[in-house]
Amino acid sequence: MGMMSEFKAFAIKGNVVDMAVGIIVGAAFGKIVSSFVKDIIMPPIGVMMGGVDFADLAVTIQEAAGEIPAVAIRYGAFIQTIVDFIIVALAIFVAVKVMNSMKKAEEEAPKADPLPSNEEVLLTEIRNLLKNK
Repeated sequence: MGMMSEFKAFAIKGNVVDMAVGIIVGAAFGKIVSSFVKDIIMPPIGVMMGGVDFADLAVTIQEAAGEIPAVAIRYGAFIQTIVDFIIVALAIFVAVKVMNSMKKAEEEAPKADPLPSNEEVLLTEIRNLLKNK
């Protein structure tokens, strides 16, 4: 039973749940970025290069023969994946930079002095009364 309770404690920890949420959001973000690159960024670049669709760029090593499919190096898809990665890396960099600046601003914010306790207030009043006599 000890191993089961250890696993339960591990699975319920906040870090594990946060990590799971991060992975799910990251996967969804990756799909958004892939669509952004494939559907929005690459078509204008292809038009600028003379109507080339990057996904179709490939070097055929061996033509298809009968039921054997063609063997090709699809460097266009690779270029698209590199652009995906650069955009994801840039977005993560910006997000981390914003979070760090917010954290730094929070740390640098002047902290208000805590209110003195009742004893300190009374002692201050007594000191002031004694000073005035």
